[in-house]
Amino acid sequence: MTYFDDLETRSADAREAAQLSALNAQLEMVAKAANSCLPDVGKLQSLTDLSKLPVLRKSELGAWQKDTPPLGDIPTQNITRLFQSPGPIYEPGGSSTDWWRFSRFLHAVGIGADDVVQNTFSYHFTPAGAMFESAAMGVGAKVFPAGVGQTELQVEAAAALGVTAYAGTPDYLGAILEKADAMSVDLSKITKAAVSGGPLFPQVRQAYADRGITCLQCYGTADVGHIAYETPTMEGMVVEETAIVEIVTPGTGTPVAEGEVGEVVVTALNPDYPLIRFGTGDLSAVMPGQSPCGRTNMRIVGWRGRADQAAKIKGMFVRPEQVARFVDRHPEIDRARVEVTHDGKSDAMLVKIEAAQPNGADYAASIREVFKLRADIEFVSPGDLPRDGVVIADLRE
Repeated sequence: MTYFDDLETRSADAREAAQLSALNAQLEMVAKAANSCLPDVGKLQSLTDLSKLPVLRKSELGAWQKDTPPLGDIPTQNITRLFQSPGPIYEPGGSSTDWWRFSRFLHAVGIGADDVVQNTFSYHFTPAGAMFESAAMGVGAKVFPAGVGQTELQVEAAAALGVTAYAGTPDYLGAILEKADAMSVDLSKITKAAVSGGPLFPQVRQAYADRGITCLQCYGTADVGHIAYETPTMEGMVVEETAIVEIVTPGTGTPVAEGEVGEVVVTALNPDYPLIRFGTGDLSAVMPGQSPCGRTNMRIVGWRGRADQAAKIKGMFVRPEQVARFVDRHPEIDRARVEVTHDGKSDAMLVKIEAAQPNGADYAASIREVFKLRADIEFVSPGDLPRDGVVIADLRE
């Protein structure tokens, strides 16, 4: 087993010390920004102190970018690319090798200096194509910047260039291979696939394995770059060394216990674009223990749904942030969960409250004030609400 660098096998203490130092440096830089909304918490003493800071939402990014286009108040001396995602939200990119930090993932797939990578991620508007091109260069591989579409030409180019590795969405590799079969073109040199941006179903992975292709997936976003990646053991996803990942209750910044599902919140240790506690909107959970591959960083279980569980009830939107505000009003409440049903005529809202000792507070009044709706209330015993990251369950068919 070879590793990308020594960071992957360092001790937990060494990792926290290095990340904490980098984080405090970024916080100091962000605090100097004219429009910084971070509270002044001083120098953090441990990574657990991150929970003192608010979660940053995409909607806030959009507002800041409108105030001071194109990227808010961040210094741009190392920014050489600008991208646009739906919203619109604009993301930066740099020209330094592996600026988005995906090389570690490509190394885990086995991609290196002897490979030619067919990069089918989009180079249009969004940064995915540039992300994986930069990562391939970071492991010394050659890149064919194929982009999306024109499958017949993709096949011809793969054969002519001696492509050995694929980068793109999980399903498009299958389309290329099927087209190659139809054209009687041999693409058996492709033995490695680095995929993201869509679900990798077990049967799809197995179909590639039957062709002699090792296919692993990673998790990242346009905003923060690389977050976590599979290794050949395929037991969870190891967190990227330059990212700090928290799993929190949706709508809050409160970390959940190990193994519980919550929203993925990422702090990317990238001084060129210092996003602190960025809420991805994705659900996952921390996987206990250490990866059998020998990498020592935290693992997450992979994607478990979306955290932005807004539901429209009787014409009013109910959001996870409102559930969090309701819980904060009553310290005796451990958790709450909104369930929405429909009886054929109208919507019905039920608020389940998990509390060891409800104190007789006027919960109904709080619900009306916070949600602007009336709801039935059901008390449940501690531990009865599932730890699945769901705070608003829409049960309407």
